[in-house]
Amino acid sequence: MFAVRVDTEDYPSRQIIARCYWEDVGDMTDQASLQKVARGPGHADLLSQYGLGVALGEVAPAGSLPQPAAPSNAPAALQNLVALAVQLCNARYGAINVITEDEFHQIAALGLEPLMCARDDSLCGQVLKYGHTVVVADCSEDPRFRANPFVDGRFGAVRFYATTPLLTKDGVPLGTLCIFDEKPGTLTGQQAAGLETLAAQVVDVLDLQLRTRQLDATISELQRSNELLGEFAGRISHDLRGPLTNVVGLAELAEDEPDLQEGPAGTYFKRIGASALRMSSMVENLLGYSRVGGAVRPETVSLAAVVEAAVDDLGHHVDGVRIHTEDFSGIADREQLRVLIQNLVANAVAYARPGVPPEVRITGTGTPGSWRLDVADNGKGIPPEDYDRVLEPLVRLDRDGDPPGTGIGLATCMRIAQAHGGRLAFAQTPGGGLTVQVEFGSGPIG
Repeated sequence: MFAVRVDTEDYPSRQIIARCYWEDVGDMTDQASLQKVARGPGHADLLSQYGLGVALGEVAPAGSLPQPAAPSNAPAALQNLVALAVQLCNARYGAINVITEDEFHQIAALGLEPLMCARDDSLCGQVLKYGHTVVVADCSEDPRFRANPFVDGRFGAVRFYATTPLLTKDGVPLGTLCIFDEKPGTLTGQQAAGLETLAAQVVDVLDLQLRTRQLDATISELQRSNELLGEFAGRISHDLRGPLTNVVGLAELAEDEPDLQEGPAGTYFKRIGASALRMSSMVENLLGYSRVGGAVRPETVSLAAVVEAAVDDLGHHVDGVRIHTEDFSGIADREQLRVLIQNLVANAVAYARPGVPPEVRITGTGTPGSWRLDVADNGKGIPPEDYDRVLEPLVRLDRDGDPPGTGIGLATCMRIAQAHGGRLAFAQTPGGGLTVQVEFGSGPIG
């Protein structure tokens, strides 16, 4: 077996690069490397994971004329890397090749239309087993290649040829980056090193595509899970509403019975009714939590109009509360923004300081596409050490004097912020109280 080397003096950092004299390399490729590039049944599966989309199984047998390559899903950036390789090496042609157990596919090429053929007919398919860069000054003078159909005139007349493998981080070859010409040539050590660098960039591009595919799959799975969660919550809510409504109704009827109004029985029925109402409220809150943060329908909304709608929904609960709003136009899902503001205003009222009339100031700052909502109150506030904890579902501080609740409100607000590509944070209101800051538009909406 023969290959060629470049003097390490030419480019000291590179060890196994080709030069214009022949050298026996019988032991240059160790058995472990050979095992990695051996033809195995899982190689096509590995390529499909990278989303290359080559038409596996459609290549004609060895000796058949090459076919035009089937369309692939290779990133467009690969074409630029082929162009750089051709320019760097002063060659006429270049290609990025995907090589399976039996097939050879060009997924990007310069100077020729991408083709596919049997692996045994390709030059790169023959040298991939070496696991390193190979440069051949004249293939017609190389005993390994002179009878190859791409050299002897059947498919082509390649003379100068250089190739370097595309290796995954585990050392498994996906294919090659090669350049070639119809006249003899060679590479300097720096050119060969540059070709290897470009090959590493090709793998980086393919890795990015792989990670993108994995991320898309994860997002799809999360969306499906969220949809199932919403459906499940809806069914559970429906199944629980009926029995809870019956419990509340029966408890109220029992309270109206003269014989039960006195004594412990009346007290028990009042507790039963109150507990059933709390459970019903928790079911509604959990259902609301499961529904928000899903599909976001962004539009330009008037903050003052959304606040007015949220306050109307709260009804008599905000009687006597001073609410100050400065109008602002921002991009958000109108319904989800209303739910967020309604939750924050309701919290400001519920956690007011004893003897201090509740006051809420709602403002928006920034630009419509990237803005921040501030909801500041003068209530009890939240200790800074509890900021993270209160954003978890069903978590409450349970301080003396706090009203009953489900611990869902702030978690719902956090979910709405995240669905808008933003975040939720807390700050202390000057003079006492809590300011909730919600950013919109700092990331992708979805």
